[in-house]
Amino acid sequence: MELTILVFLPAAAAAAIMVLPRSMEQNAKWLALAATVAMLALSVQMFFAFDLNASGYQMVVDKKWVTIDQFELRYALGVDGLSMPLVLLTTCLSVASVLVSFSITKRPRAYFACLMLLVSSVVGVFVSLDFLLFFLFWELELFPMFLLIAVWGSGRKEYSATKFVLYTIAGSAFMLVGILTLAFAGDTFDIRLLSEEGRIADPLIPLGWVFFFLFIGFAVKLPIVPLHTWLPDAHGDAPTAVSVMLAGVLLKMGGYGLIRMCVTMLPDQAAEWDVWFAAIGAFSVLYGAFITLRQTDVKRLIAYSSVSHMGLVLLGIGALGDTGLTGAAYQMLAHGLITGLMFVMVGLMYERTHTREIARLGGLARQMPLITTGLVFAGFGSLGLPAMAGFIAEVTVFLGAFEKFEWAVLASILGVVLSAGYVLWTLQRVVFGPVKHDWDGVTDAHHWWEHTVVVGLVALVILLGVYPAIMMDMLDPAIDSIMLRVES
Repeated sequence: MELTILVFLPAAAAAAIMVLPRSMEQNAKWLALAATVAMLALSVQMFFAFDLNASGYQMVVDKKWVTIDQFELRYALGVDGLSMPLVLLTTCLSVASVLVSFSITKRPRAYFACLMLLVSSVVGVFVSLDFLLFFLFWELELFPMFLLIAVWGSGRKEYSATKFVLYTIAGSAFMLVGILTLAFAGDTFDIRLLSEEGRIADPLIPLGWVFFFLFIGFAVKLPIVPLHTWLPDAHGDAPTAVSVMLAGVLLKMGGYGLIRMCVTMLPDQAAEWDVWFAAIGAFSVLYGAFITLRQTDVKRLIAYSSVSHMGLVLLGIGALGDTGLTGAAYQMLAHGLITGLMFVMVGLMYERTHTREIARLGGLARQMPLITTGLVFAGFGSLGLPAMAGFIAEVTVFLGAFEKFEWAVLASILGVVLSAGYVLWTLQRVVFGPVKHDWDGVTDAHHWWEHTVVVGLVALVILLGVYPAIMMDMLDPAIDSIMLRVES
């Protein structure tokens, strides 16, 4: 029951927001905030109620949905140690996204309704136990994302929104072929059954191709080089809250899919692809870092840094070991919080300066001490400073992959060094350096919702950096069960 509420509460809030009379449309933000805070409270309660000693899915909802030919499609939801942390990450960033949208004045009803529908679809992806239900939620997020970028974005917003949708649909077409092949081979869409050894037999298409089709669908969303070019455009033109959700949560759908579907359902094919995972991951780390050094727009810079950091996720998955997969999952959590914080700080800065061009900024620390502090903290978290979540994630990935792919780890470490370069270079040019009197009139973050978001995300980044066991203990049983499938 809790999962059903968690999935459909934001959708219900979206419906309630849309029926608000025009005279009360400014209350849309309060309805959205109430829904996301309730979701956060429910997800925290579920997190602490989760049995760390139990394997498999918990809090399962399983009802017959519809029968089509020989397939009985089910409304099946559940969480395990891999999906529960991602659900909690989604609810945390949903609250942050609503709070940083409090200043929205253009069509607030439609804006917050789209944002709530986006949250509902993402949560649905992480908790679905039926492959077709998973695909429906996967596709559902396209509609609100397109509108949020195309209507409330800036710059070439229609182009960026269209590019995002086209890339995702193209990847989803490959994914759907893989899903249908597995369903016919296993005679079910149930993710739990398809993950059982020996369930998939006599596929219509060789399993190597099925693995490739699924990989393409998830790799577009992750994204990895060369399927990444939609991301800088989408980030550069999206409003702040959408960038927070896009970098913090939507990219993680790709990593989650790779672990849950590709590795768990097709372990033999994953073992054949492991060197490609490592090579593509290391190349993405390096490529993303080098291209980041060339950026002149702060949001595009963060977008390319995400490409680099998601390469570490792929490297950890390619290691196909307990430590590597745990590191990949932890990297998704750490990156979600750190990059979410970074986009929040850049968004607050943009609201006051109305520019993201690095060359025009500078010396802002004097006028914006709080925003500067948050941006510096996010930058240090991004480069993997100890006592922050990013450090634990990167070290775990490197430890898991080093024995198997020393060359990929060494290349990725070079990418981490480059990340220190572009982060410090950006901070020096944007908030430090000579004072520019063009910004004498700008103000620091002073609204309570701005302070709440910054302090909350900073606290979570520190918590996962100094006490990683709070998530590692939950991830371990889920990763162990996946490894039993890989090693069998």
